[in-house]
Amino acid sequence: MWLLVGLGNPGSRYARTRHNIGFMVLEALAAPLGLTFRERTDYRISNGFMENERVIFMEPLTFMNRSGIAVRKVVERYAIPPDRIIIVHDDLDLPTGRLKIRKKGSSGGHNGMESVIQSLGSRDFIRVKIGIGRDPQVPAEVFVLSKFRRDEIPVIREAVVQAAQAVALIIAEGPDRAMNKYNS
Repeated sequence: MWLLVGLGNPGSRYARTRHNIGFMVLEALAAPLGLTFRERTDYRISNGFMENERVIFMEPLTFMNRSGIAVRKVVERYAIPPDRIIIVHDDLDLPTGRLKIRKKGSSGGHNGMESVIQSLGSRDFIRVKIGIGRDPQVPAEVFVLSKFRRDEIPVIREAVVQAAQAVALIIAEGPDRAMNKYNS
């Protein structure tokens, strides 16, 4: 069993913002499987099969900086080990649309990831990071909540597709194979 977490903020105000790219990837993976999400107190959840593996799809509803609270509840409920957790999130330090997969590591200054690390007491889970760029004229906390510019939308659409394919490859063949393919 795998736990696939897309990080983002709940509500229409944040839909399609840079910080919600994790939600976008999760929805891109769930849609062709015909999955419907059930809403719980702190998260939305669904489950299905990808690459002949059972996968739990989860979106925290605790807002980005408290994502770990929701992730921990699901991890404890289903007894999922860290190496079977994939977290998809935005990354300010990567150019817009660039992917980077890591098997473990620090939060890299991402508050949602820091919350997950603190709540789980582990850094040993897989991350699929999607670059959202950075604007030195705009404070990071404002920039991550902004929508993509018109010229970025095709790049982000392609990045969402690529991230979904990367997640499927991780589940099918492991993170090393996915890192070799997508971390170029």
